[in-house]
Amino acid sequence: MRTPPNERVNPDIADSVDSPASAKETGSERRCVLSQESFPREELIRLAIAPDGSVHPDPQAKAPGRGAWIAPDRAALESAIADGHLKRALMRAFKGGPEGSKLSYSDDLPQQIADALTRNLADRLGLELRGGNLVLGSAKIEEHARTGRIALLLHASDASEDGRKKLDQAWRVGTESEGSGKRGLVLPLDREALSVALGRENVVHLGVSGRLMGRRGSAQATASGRIGQAVTRLSRYLGSDPPD
Repeated sequence: MRTPPNERVNPDIADSVDSPASAKETGSERRCVLSQESFPREELIRLAIAPDGSVHPDPQAKAPGRGAWIAPDRAALESAIADGHLKRALMRAFKGGPEGSKLSYSDDLPQQIADALTRNLADRLGLELRGGNLVLGSAKIEEHARTGRIALLLHASDASEDGRKKLDQAWRVGTESEGSGKRGLVLPLDREALSVALGRENVVHLGVSGRLMGRRGSAQATASGRIGQAVTRLSRYLGSDPPD
């Protein structure tokens, strides 16, 4: 996107992330158009603005063109839609541009975002499984966890308390954090959704491999960060922050 002479780019708006310069800005901050607070880019949700002015969720921030950013807070978004704050904020962000004059979004935008973030997490888990970065099966996860080979432990939302506690304890042993209360993340996905996402039967627990040597270990440590980011953003949007 070219910026007209003497016109400043609104910080609420991001240029196309397809450009090489934008692709390198993974650590940059963006401003939430609703709260006007700045957050790390990866913590926010991008709303893509189509040429016809329609607004769509863009959880991977890969849609071409310009977009606006909001914090992952469904309750705040629903309130902003109800009182017109979202539309006013977007119109201010795109003032002077062709999108601003014909801005529109669906009343079910909050659910569209929830669905998009859920698909993003499911797709991420599928990619990491195909990349060899996930450990499945309670017995295998426990073995890897006790020997310090699990970087991130995940549980389905309907996993039994006993099953979670057993693997959490093994993970604490393997990470030398006994007595800390450290536990795996409870996903905003049940076992059925996980099984569908991974193409396996009865997936209740997941381990993300880590603490290995060489390039392989580095890739898997990054896998835990990618999955953790997707889990945290969806959980925060739904109002159920995962434990630290």
